[in-house]
Amino acid sequence: MLDVAGTPKPGNVDRARDLPDLRFEHFLAGAVGSGEGLRRAESGAPVGLAFERAVEGMRHQSGGNTQFGCLLLLVPLVRAAAAGELSPAGATRVVESTTVADAADFYRAFEHVDVAVGDPPADAAALDVRRGSDAIPALRERGTTLYDVMAASEGDGNAAEWTDGFSRTFRTADAILADDGPVPDRVARAFVGLLADWEDSLVRTNHGPEAAAEVGRRAAEARGDPERVAELADEFVAEGVNPGTTADVVCAATFVALERGVEV
Repeated sequence: MLDVAGTPKPGNVDRARDLPDLRFEHFLAGAVGSGEGLRRAESGAPVGLAFERAVEGMRHQSGGNTQFGCLLLLVPLVRAAAAGELSPAGATRVVESTTVADAADFYRAFEHVDVAVGDPPADAAALDVRRGSDAIPALRERGTTLYDVMAASEGDGNAAEWTDGFSRTFRTADAILADDGPVPDRVARAFVGLLADWEDSLVRTNHGPEAAAEVGRRAAEARGDPERVAELADEFVAEGVNPGTTADVVCAATFVALERGVEV
């Protein structure tokens, strides 16, 4: 909720901007609906099951996919925090311990909402996440864990967090911690900073690598200039540019920052 309340977050829904078919209240409802799955993660449920339950709860609003990507990051972070190990090493231990059953639940989650994903590698067509439950026999036959799925998801920014110790998540959490003022304002500034420094994989999937690089360049030029950032937010919405992976990482980073002492 703090994440979606931050504004301006160029190209994304925030408290001041809606998209044509996706509105601020959809994110509020999705956040509340995901609570059961996150609480399961906190209580020690398997990562895949907790994620699938969070996504199933999230979908009970008319906007569709509001938090799929950030829940993929949040669930293992919640598990790590509950174990007193909210660190890159602790989160890595959680994701590396995932199982084939976790992968199966992850695939089932794709049946709850539409998710924009790229094509799988040519030798992994049987494991295309868009197949949902139909891919589970192939997962079991190959012994593919959820961590294996993430490791094979070349070019996906959220999967890269799983395999890189959640490096951008923790770095962005540090930026939020080092900032001051209302938390949603810190979140919005962290969003622009991350977008300036890191190519958004959803923009690349939807618009191509040149467009993704241009989005980063424009964010870098606007960084530190509130008026220009607000203009950029309007421009991205008008252009249909949605840096959703950046928003996922910033949402996860907000959780880490809260756990590390940011007060609301």
